[in-house]
This record gives sequence, structure tokens and C-alpha cells, in this order.
Amino acid sequence: MNELELKYGCNPNQKPSRIYMEDGSELPIKVLCGRPGYINFLDAFNGWQLVSELKKATGLPAATSFKHVSPAGAAVGLPLDETLAKIYWVDDLGELSPLACAYARARGADRMSSFGDFISLSDVCDADTARLIKREVSDGVIAPGYEPEALEILKQKKKGNYNVIQIDPDYVPAPLERKEVYGITFEQGRNELVIDDEFFANVVTENKEIPESAKIDLAISMITLKYTQSNSVCYVKGGQAIGIGAGQQSRIHCTRLAGQKADNWWLRQCPKVLGLPFRDGIKRADRDNAIDLYIGDEYMDVLADGVWENTFKVKPEVFTREEKREWLDKLTDVALGSDAFFPFGDNIERAHKSGVKYVAQPGGSVRDDNVIDVCNKYQMAMAFTGLRLFHH
Repeated sequence: MNELELKYGCNPNQKPSRIYMEDGSELPIKVLCGRPGYINFLDAFNGWQLVSELKKATGLPAATSFKHVSPAGAAVGLPLDETLAKIYWVDDLGELSPLACAYARARGADRMSSFGDFISLSDVCDADTARLIKREVSDGVIAPGYEPEALEILKQKKKGNYNVIQIDPDYVPAPLERKEVYGITFEQGRNELVIDDEFFANVVTENKEIPESAKIDLAISMITLKYTQSNSVCYVKGGQAIGIGAGQQSRIHCTRLAGQKADNWWLRQCPKVLGLPFRDGIKRADRDNAIDLYIGDEYMDVLADGVWENTFKVKPEVFTREEKREWLDKLTDVALGSDAFFPFGDNIERAHKSGVKYVAQPGGSVRDDNVIDVCNKYQMAMAFTGLRLFHH
């Protein structure tokens, strides 16, 4: 199959639409179920590249949850502790496979953004992962293969219309890539940059200590940024992205946005939030929305009289600003990556509030000294990679 006709492009009025191989070769994918659309394939192909690189960099199964051509979450397949299993709503599934753990982490980091995601998996999809996917609101999945039981589970989703794509893991794209904007063709060499331990060798701060676990987290951060719409920054802890700020025009707004997401991820683990008395039978999406409101500044939207009764058995106490700050101060050893240099030290000041200890960025700002000074103020270790990772 050399081409595949699509229902429409980015929007229903954009017709005709298709994907095809310009050189006449076969498409490296098979659609096993459903009818993926234009944006589905953009998410699928970007996500596939991301998880493939994560697998090569870490040796672990990887998964990502994409929305609107940027990852909402990305992770490798490390085991889940009891708290993470609970906040990701998988504590009823028992012990999960490494690939299922990777997707639970990728989906669970920012569940509000992941609602209706497109999933990319580095490994053959197993039954554990398929069962997890089946009960989430999602548009589709791409993987190098599917176990027979897993495929049958996925084919039951969306009344048989769930998008399931199989990609050839041996496919190698051409070294030059092209796209058209306003009828004009752009061409560039593919970004084949390999991100490994050596990427973080130039540590410019007084604290030179970046342990192996932090290097893995920094690699996850940078590989995630490589496929995130710029400007972007990414907070990572324990083998998973916990806050991604994508597509912001200002670097500090990226850092704040991603930092708030990282804070929310940590606040969800506070006993006060874990113990919220939800009504029986409430849907996961409604729980996610209620938690997001409860831990935010607009908590009265879910706690007001006449409203809280729709969600909770009894009215929860307000999660005060002081209580939240006390809990956030316990978040430590977070890694932070940036796809371009930090122009001001305010980015590091904001990162510190979310427990960042390790930083990787290209460097090259006229204010590098200021950024380094702020890192030294908080005993952070920061590596200059010398390489920008813009993605558009």
C-alpha cells in the first residue's frame, strides 16, 4: 500500500487528504482497526519516534500519550508503587507488565491533557497494556505489533472503530524531510541527534554530581522535548515526564506551565487528596476534573454548596495554600530539560519551587553567568548540551 486516503485534514473542510510515500515505496504501516485521521497520524509518527528513542536510550519499554502533536506524557516501564498506582487509577489491575507501567505513567502524569490521546508504544502491545488502554478515552494506538489477545481487546473499543496501527520497526526514513507551507516547500535534514550520557558531560555549575538515575531522567526530558512543539521544557522524575510545557512563545511561561503540571502531579499524591471521599460510580474523567479543581486556585468550583454533593459523599476541607506549599517542599531530585537556552535566572527560580535539582539546556545566552549563579544558589547541577532541540 503506497497511499492511504483520509477522511479529511486538520479540519473537516480540508479535503482531499491522504498520506503517501512520494518515492513510490510501500507505507511502513498497517491499519488493523479503525480509520485514523490526519492529526492521528501526526501524533502517531511523532510519538513512535519518541518511544523508539527512549527505548534505545534506556533499554526499557517506553510509552507516550500525545495530544495535538505534542506529548502530554512520556515514560519508561519502571514498576509503580502503591501511591502512583492509585493516582493513575490502575490499583485495581494488579501487577502490570513493564509496557503497561510505561503507559500508565505516560497517561497518568497529566490526565487532563491526556484525555482523548493517541498512544505510542515502543514494544509489541501485550494484554495488560491493551486492558489499560481499553478503559481510557483515547483515539488510537501505534506499536510495532500486537499480541493476539491484545488486538482482540482493542478491537472491542469504540464499537470496533478504535484506531490500531502497526508500524514496521525496521523502517528508516529518508535523510531529508520536506513539508509545504503556503504552497512553498521546506526541506531540511532529519534531526538524527543521539541523546546519551555524553550529552550531559559539560557540567558548568559548582555541583558537578549528576547520578546515573538523573542522567536517565535528563535523557527522557531531552528526547521528549525533541518531539514537543517549541518553545518547550520538561520536568522528569523517576523515569517519567511529570510536567511538559509546549508551544509557548516565552521560555518562562514554558517553565511555569510545566512546573504547575509537575506540582499538580505531586499534589495528587498528598494524603489529603488521595483520601477525597468520591461518590460511588463516579467516572474517572469526572474524578480527574474534580481533583484538578480541588488542588487549584478555583477549588470553590467543586466545593461550593449545591455543587460538592455531585462529586463527594461528604464535603472535603479546603486544601489551603500553606498545606500545598508544605507538601510541595517535599518534592526533590527532579530533572529539568529545556529545548533552548534559559535567557534569565527566573526560570531556575521557578524550577526550584518544583524540586528541580538537575538541569540540562543548550547554554549560549548572554546571561549564562546569571543562570549558573542561580543554580549555584540552590546547589543544582546544570549541564550545557550546546545543542538546540526546536521542533515545529
